[in-house]
Amino acid sequence: MVRPKLLRITTVPISLDILLKGQLKYMRENGFEVITASADGPEVLIMQEREGVSHVIIPFTRAITPLQDIKGLKALIGLIKKENPDIVHSHTPKAGLLGMMAAKICGVKHRLHTVAGLPLMEATGLKKSILKITESLTYTCATKVYPNSYKLKSYIINNLKVNESKLKVIGKGSSNGIDLSIFNKTEDLLAQGQKIKEDLNIPGDGFVYTYIGRIVGDKGINELVKAFVKMQNKSAYLVLVGPMEALDPLDEDTLSEIENNNYIITTGFQADVRPYLAFSDVFVFPSYREGFPNVVLQAAAMEVATIASDINGCNEIIEDNQSGILVPTKRVEELHAAMQDLFSNENKRKHMAKKALANVRAHYDQPYLWNCLMEEYKSMVHV
Repeated sequence: MVRPKLLRITTVPISLDILLKGQLKYMRENGFEVITASADGPEVLIMQEREGVSHVIIPFTRAITPLQDIKGLKALIGLIKKENPDIVHSHTPKAGLLGMMAAKICGVKHRLHTVAGLPLMEATGLKKSILKITESLTYTCATKVYPNSYKLKSYIINNLKVNESKLKVIGKGSSNGIDLSIFNKTEDLLAQGQKIKEDLNIPGDGFVYTYIGRIVGDKGINELVKAFVKMQNKSAYLVLVGPMEALDPLDEDTLSEIENNNYIITTGFQADVRPYLAFSDVFVFPSYREGFPNVVLQAAAMEVATIASDINGCNEIIEDNQSGILVPTKRVEELHAAMQDLFSNENKRKHMAKKALANVRAHYDQPYLWNCLMEEYKSMVHV
């Protein structure tokens, strides 16, 4: 029997490697031929070997680059004509726009796009107008759009005037769920975490706030650093795990503080964030906008108390003052108060962490989400 062909597209390969980890292999093992496409990068070979899928390099960029985008569109059209996939499923804004356009031009029947966050939420002026047009064009070309949270779905309905019948949240939300067999605070991970903590020159009794993600402005890092500095507590440390990026650089004052403050530690990108969560007392995620942030699920699964922005996704995972603390975006005072509150109250931290873990176990276990998506695919093609 011929297996239905599924083409999954992201702008950069790290999205395939990390955000869809395990999912591609699951679809392949359950009756689909899976092909992936993205820009080139070191994650391509890692992802291919782990997931067992074929991959095609497309010259995507994450910035607004019209000439390069035309090349990417042509390459996608060529790929789709060659492979003739039954389903094209895109993620991330640039891959979504070009992938859905190419699939529509080629007459693919099932054109699916997952929305995991909207840059236009924080954009202004001409950039916001351009992003709104491109996002609307993506949804027009798609036959189905999957916001990865219910509040993101509401935002799209209210701000982009998309017919609700085209929109669907898979399962309870999230793009990939959480693997609770991996994100689990085992004795081995605790030991790894303590070793890393020592290597970072943090005392054994040092209190650790951890952030994981891109070190950029719209993740709230400027406010996080200011809130941490206001604490003036010599037993507290701030560990920033993730890459710095040029597209949305931090303020000069923030960069200077990070460089010169011995209590603020940067680690760069880490393929395995679990040991860092294992030695964390509080996870802090003050992002301006999200779809459904995996890292908040990961912190909950590792039973770490969380402070997060009161935004889409975060406020579906975290119940304020029950399973974590939600704070307004861009508000240093409120963020500082929440950080101080959890620093001073160990029982509150433990209570919130346990409730967050229970919620993740009940609603976001990875096999549940994968099966929901697979059933969605099977409703479109015969497997």
